[in-house]
Amino acid sequence: MIYSLYILNKAGTLIYQNDYGPTEKLSHNSYIRLGSTFHSLHAIASNLSPVSGSSSGIELIETDTFKLQCFQTHTGIKFYIIADPNHPGLEEILHGIYELYTDYVLKNPFYEIEMQIRCDLFDYKLSRLLKLTTD
Repeated sequence: MIYSLYILNKAGTLIYQNDYGPTEKLSHNSYIRLGSTFHSLHAIASNLSPVSGSSSGIELIETDTFKLQCFQTHTGIKFYIIADPNHPGLEEILHGIYELYTDYVLKNPFYEIEMQIRCDLFDYKLSRLLKLTTD
């Protein structure tokens, strides 16, 4: 089961968040704080690599209760998905989400780059994708 999706711009600002599982709803500020924390940990991890320039940051965090998978684009947009630890294929799901992002957000003439994503068609297609991958 997919619990949550976070999309952060290259500056670490939360531009999209949605919960899909039976997780406790947080305040808007808590979601922003979580997104900022993910961005900071990702940046720190990319600097901790013993081989200069070889790390792209955190890609996967696994615990007993959840799995967090990250996909970062070449432009610095980060997609984080939080799911059940046994959920297969999170990397493929993230690539599918990225395709939806490019098709329905970036090609939307009313969307301003790196701003909050407010696109009903993106929400609809995203919920369909996640429903297909959960069934």
